[in-house]
Amino acid sequence: MTRAWIPPMLFMVPGSLVATMLVVRGVTGTALALLAVFVLLAGVHSPLAFPRSTGAVEAQRRSAADGRPVVYWRAGCKYCLRLRIRLGREGRRLHWVDIWRDPAGAAAVRAADDGNETVPTVVVAGRPHVNPDPGWVREQLARTSGPSQHR
Repeated sequence: MTRAWIPPMLFMVPGSLVATMLVVRGVTGTALALLAVFVLLAGVHSPLAFPRSTGAVEAQRRSAADGRPVVYWRAGCKYCLRLRIRLGREGRRLHWVDIWRDPAGAAAVRAADDGNETVPTVVVAGRPHVNPDPGWVREQLARTSGPSQHR
């Protein structure tokens, strides 16, 4: 679980140190602006930018019941972030599995990509697709479920 927070901490710690040095030098406005940028970067690279993750077994069970794709991801992955941002609110309808929190999810990704943990890996109807185009994922979601159903 702590592994998922390493990328955001890599933004927060240096950003805080640089902002502190700027405050000491009397450049408070610049320090606050820089700190805001680092906080934003930390936020989008954190698990908080993604819908709540479930375990791989639970996600597969839910996908079998409702037909929605399963997305295997990890914090700090720029391709996962790109997928999440491009899906927008529709992304909440997918089943998200954080491979750093779920060993079964990491194993499923390795099985799909010759032993590599390449994410995002999206499973649609039992078939894995490594780093698919976000538009394609949106199309698959539209095919597998009707109008938006927000929880």
